[in-house]
Amino acid sequence: MRGLKYLKKLEAFVTSPLFTSAEAEKQGVPRHALAYLVKKGTLERIYPGAYRFSQYEPEVDFQWENLALIASSIPDGVICLISALCYYELTDQIMREVWIAVPHESYPPKRPNTRIIRMRNIKLGRIEVALGEYTVHIFDRERTIVDAFRYLSKEIAIKAIQRYFQSTKYKPEPKKLGAYAKALRVNITPYILSYTT
Repeated sequence: MRGLKYLKKLEAFVTSPLFTSAEAEKQGVPRHALAYLVKKGTLERIYPGAYRFSQYEPEVDFQWENLALIASSIPDGVICLISALCYYELTDQIMREVWIAVPHESYPPKRPNTRIIRMRNIKLGRIEVALGEYTVHIFDRERTIVDAFRYLSKEIAIKAIQRYFQSTKYKPEPKKLGAYAKALRVNITPYILSYTT
């Protein structure tokens, strides 16, 4: 009976891809009630403090569902590196874990199969994209390429910049790429010149 009372208070989240225990508490639903509803099979616990209704059907493509869920559950997080390269089709790498950048001074929550990278400049090149019903932050193509040279192997980074300049889906922006590289103190000028001269 008490489960029904709490279910009524959670009605606003029936179509939500994810809600937090803090949001549930604002609706008058305590944490122990969430645990009870998980046990009953009405809710599923996605991560500590994050839930959704068991009958919820995600609209996001299956290949991006985990990425979207994790990225949306870390408010300051930005999809980066291998995850961003996969999203932009700039790599042959397989996304075995989700890569998320967070502000250097923050203490990010732990997530399964997630690699958290603490970065000082989290605003440069940060954009919003929709993955199904989720709106998430991701670094744009140019920032992703510069970061590949900073954090990943030279082989992965060179392949990414090569694909970037050879793409027929969008127009490469060498000036923007150069400006980002300068701001992040990475010398990729020889690579940019080899594709633009």
